[in-house]
Amino acid sequence: MRVTHASLHQVRLPLVHRFRTSSHAKDHLDHILVRLTDESGAVGWGEIASASDPFYSPETVDTCWLVASRYLLPAVVGARWDDPAEVAGLWAKVRGHQFAKAGVDIAAWTLWSLSGGVSLATALGGTRPSVVAGVSLGIEPTVDALLAEVAKHVDAGYPRVKLKIAPGWDVEPVRAVRSSFPELMLHVDANGAYGETPDELVALRGLDEFGLTMIEQPFGPRNLLAHAALQRDLSTPVCLDESIETLDDLRTAVVLGALKVLNIKVSRLGGLGPAVAAHDLAAEHDIPVWCGGMHEFGVGRAANIALSSLPGFTLPSDVSASDKYYQRDVVYPPITASAGIVDVPTAPGLGHTVDEAFVQASEVQTVELKA
Repeated sequence: MRVTHASLHQVRLPLVHRFRTSSHAKDHLDHILVRLTDESGAVGWGEIASASDPFYSPETVDTCWLVASRYLLPAVVGARWDDPAEVAGLWAKVRGHQFAKAGVDIAAWTLWSLSGGVSLATALGGTRPSVVAGVSLGIEPTVDALLAEVAKHVDAGYPRVKLKIAPGWDVEPVRAVRSSFPELMLHVDANGAYGETPDELVALRGLDEFGLTMIEQPFGPRNLLAHAALQRDLSTPVCLDESIETLDDLRTAVVLGALKVLNIKVSRLGGLGPAVAAHDLAAEHDIPVWCGGMHEFGVGRAANIALSSLPGFTLPSDVSASDKYYQRDVVYPPITASAGIVDVPTAPGLGHTVDEAFVQASEVQTVELKA
């Protein structure tokens, strides 16, 4: 296979509901769509789902645009490869920049599966015809507003709700949600907002009484020792997200006992190939996994659904319907959920068609490379 054309499209979509985490708030998202075309004219799409600001990770839309346009696409355009696993080798000298790499990697996988006449899920080794979806809810102005958001999504059939927490917004809102929804599968995500002060540790330990599925990333990404110490104190599983960017990170965390659950994000790990490898390594250590999200548009969300069809994804993944975040998505048909269940597409490639006219109407900038 040889890619003859590649292009990047920075697309801006408004969110249907303002989303706040421990570090920032947002009412729209800019993501970069990657378009690869091969000699036959087949097109594969990927998505660089980085944030606009360096709060979740050091990468931003601007850094991803620079790295993808200057280093990644020039390495891919004109090169021949037979398997998408080979594509990462084309940019082997580029260190880091996992989000940028992930978008090009996804595009290569979708192009390859489309050309081979198989679904992306089948190409990755998926076995499930459908996956269970959960939703992620941000920090709200009041507890009552949070309860209303939880109720809306429980009524829509989602079986799991993830709550963003931060110092000062943790035990009390979680207690309120648990009191109102005693049977709900519930977990919390701090995005590394906590330190190891006595008050913060007391708050984290106080969450142990609410029967949470997990406490996700309480401490900073590199502080695996603090995660391991907290896990020894809690019956609630600790889940790692930002800490795991490579397989070596995962191996270290396992040896330290720093996690009992793994959030696999395609973007954070640098692509679908590394995500599958993380899934396999976690299975070797009996660590359950789920697929986290970055509020992806339909391209990245479809890739996440395909990945979530692998057998080790035993917990609900962040693959909720398009309308959870966007009034109009960049793919059709839009991704839908019924009672919290999302069907895995069986058509070749992503299983969704990219609305190129809408992409063009919504893009902030674009660049094209030719062999």
